[in-house]
Amino acid sequence: MQSITLHNPIFWSDVPDVDVIRVGDAFYMVSTSMHSMPGCPIMKSVNLRDWEIISYVYDTLEDNPAHRLQDQKGIYGQGQWATSLRFHNDTFYLCFSSNDMQQFYVYQSKDIENGPWTRSVIDGIYHDPALLFDNDSVYVIYGCGDIRITELNADLSDVKSDGIDQLLLKTPTENIGLRCEGCHAYKINGEYYLLFIEWPTDGNQRRRQVCYRSKKLLGEYQHKIILDDDMGYHNKGIAQGAIFDTPHGDWYAMLFQDHDAVGRIPCVLPVHWQEGWPMIGEDGKAPEKVEIPLPDDQVKPLVISDDFDYQENKLALNWQWNHNPNNSFWSVTEKQGVLRLKTDQLTKSVLTASNTLTQRTEGPKCSGSIRIHTSNMKVGDHAGLVALQNNFGTVGIYRETNDHFYMKTTVNDGNGQEKETMSLCCPVSEVYLKIVFDYEDSRDLASFYYSANGVDWRTVGEKLPMKYTLDHFMGYRVGIFYYATEEAGGSVDVDFFQYEKGIHVH
Repeated sequence: MQSITLHNPIFWSDVPDVDVIRVGDAFYMVSTSMHSMPGCPIMKSVNLRDWEIISYVYDTLEDNPAHRLQDQKGIYGQGQWATSLRFHNDTFYLCFSSNDMQQFYVYQSKDIENGPWTRSVIDGIYHDPALLFDNDSVYVIYGCGDIRITELNADLSDVKSDGIDQLLLKTPTENIGLRCEGCHAYKINGEYYLLFIEWPTDGNQRRRQVCYRSKKLLGEYQHKIILDDDMGYHNKGIAQGAIFDTPHGDWYAMLFQDHDAVGRIPCVLPVHWQEGWPMIGEDGKAPEKVEIPLPDDQVKPLVISDDFDYQENKLALNWQWNHNPNNSFWSVTEKQGVLRLKTDQLTKSVLTASNTLTQRTEGPKCSGSIRIHTSNMKVGDHAGLVALQNNFGTVGIYRETNDHFYMKTTVNDGNGQEKETMSLCCPVSEVYLKIVFDYEDSRDLASFYYSANGVDWRTVGEKLPMKYTLDHFMGYRVGIFYYATEEAGGSVDVDFFQYEKGIHVH
């Protein structure tokens, strides 16, 4: 039988809150995208190593001032959270809660790769939900610590009026900092399995994966720790995710691990059934290398370079906007072979600038660079590249007067204080900009560069100490930004975005 070698993590990048299912020979994965649009990414693989972004469930989740970044605050760390993905009766279902909307969303489609998706909206928060189809009934199991079960109606459009709606189990409180959450629910061989993470305050004091099982849906449930390991990385436990089988009957889990500024990165681990428990790893350890008897496939990059040479005004799926885009103010077809960004609303910060175009970043090191044309900027306009999180850093061009453009770098301390770290006269209308991200051993530093020719690079400004903060709840992204502080109506053209992984810049 043909096999592949998989190295963990499968992505050294922010792909959190994973849920994975298998349909036929294909595996499908959903992940959290929160405030990035389009949202709720769907990935596909035939071997658990080589994944490709194949679609998004929605272009925008809601259309209101916060989702459009018009309230000067946005929905950072809100939007679509941990999503449950299931396949039942030839239909794909997924569900998640949105904290900012205080609503529970259920989407369904016959075609996970092409859609369309129809949605139902239910009032209330169902924290970290898990869908469970059980014969002719369907339930959502959710919560943190006190785990509840609620029955939905047959088409999942609402809570079933006379259905089950009760506390299912209370998880331990003693020596636990974070009680059980992140539920994934299964019925396997007639038994019910609920998988959670928890964070103890004794022992290893790291996130770990636990399982509750019962022969009856409403319990009582037995409890067991099924993985407590950090793969030798700073006592950061690998936990929260799915278990699933292959066409050959082997079982695996996909869980994620906190890796500081780069985000939460997924790992694929073997599952061995021992006395009815799905024990994850090898002898309690998460292996860095896994041999999997599945076919080889072509590697599909998670982050890409782009020359913006599109025949229609539609970007590659690797790109996401920071919040809802204003589609009237960007184009890749107005001038062939460039990304054109225009300004609409006035703002003072990249955090509240619309139409910032982003991709993930990857460890251990990576860089993103652009060539940008600035002659059509208005006075007070700022354009360039951003290392995007609440503690952000920028390298860009600022038009101070009609005659003066300045190369400028800034860093933000996370408390709303953006500090200019360098400014120098930039007499040319075409300039190259670059950010290098260094995540090696959680070093978490971003460095900023510019060049007049794209070959000879000069470091500028200060290094940015990158920090993963819970207000954004997302690993650092590289973004192309453009905003106006005084007058709307300007534009910039970006010839390309060049991405390099594993680079070293002198």
